[in-house]
Amino acid sequence: MRIALSQLTTGPDPERNLALLRSEAHRAADEGARVVVFPEAAMACFGTPLAPLAEPLDGPWATAVRRLAEETGLVVVAGMFTPAPDGKVANTLLATGPGVEASYDKIHLYDAFGFAESDTVAAGSEVVTIEVDGIGIGLATCYDVRFPELFRAHADAGAVLSLLPASWGAGPGKREQWELLTRARALDATLWLAAVGQADPAASGTGPADGAATSPAPTGIGHSALIGPDGTVRRSLGAGPGTLLADVDPDEVAAVRRAIPVLANRRLNKTS
Repeated sequence: MRIALSQLTTGPDPERNLALLRSEAHRAADEGARVVVFPEAAMACFGTPLAPLAEPLDGPWATAVRRLAEETGLVVVAGMFTPAPDGKVANTLLATGPGVEASYDKIHLYDAFGFAESDTVAAGSEVVTIEVDGIGIGLATCYDVRFPELFRAHADAGAVLSLLPASWGAGPGKREQWELLTRARALDATLWLAAVGQADPAASGTGPADGAATSPAPTGIGHSALIGPDGTVRRSLGAGPGTLLADVDPDEVAAVRRAIPVLANRRLNKTS
């Protein structure tokens, strides 16, 4: 199955961001992709007041994404914000397209490195997987990558691929952590991991140099990657905007799991 990871920089305007998604989705379809994955906060970047922008899953922004999926024949996965109780929002991944309609609310909120996502965002609680052409796919978001149990839960639910849209925070050592964590989650769940981040705003020409920010809001560092089930980086991007197209072979997961049966050998926290 061919997937496209669209590394871009979104701004505060959902309509402008939707135009970016539309252009990138049509490009992915032209390249033969079956699934196109956009970053966390594709609807509107962090650092923007989120509650006034949040829309339900049947609202106009999500409806436009569904229409885009219909136009292109792709399964589209994109980060948005939906209303939650007490004036908060949910950090939601919408997955929509032929035979697919699902959403995942980010479970692990980014209360780290001086930022408190939980001030404005309500945590999700449900593990979500989808199926595309018979291939099980798990959904996760950004800070979730620090919690291996979620990716093992994807594997336990039959997934051979996890999608990880992100808007990774910049700072000393953060790129190294991103690269280490994405490879580790692929390896310790022995599945493919497609990590697609917001591009570095500086490399996009829309932000201060070197990913510096005037607030601790995570605005992205780029370096999206496709990681194999053996933890090796198969394809990757740099800091700036770009599209990564790659083919995922589900049979490789079975081969790696035979050679490295860490899921079968677990003694703790096995969910099935």
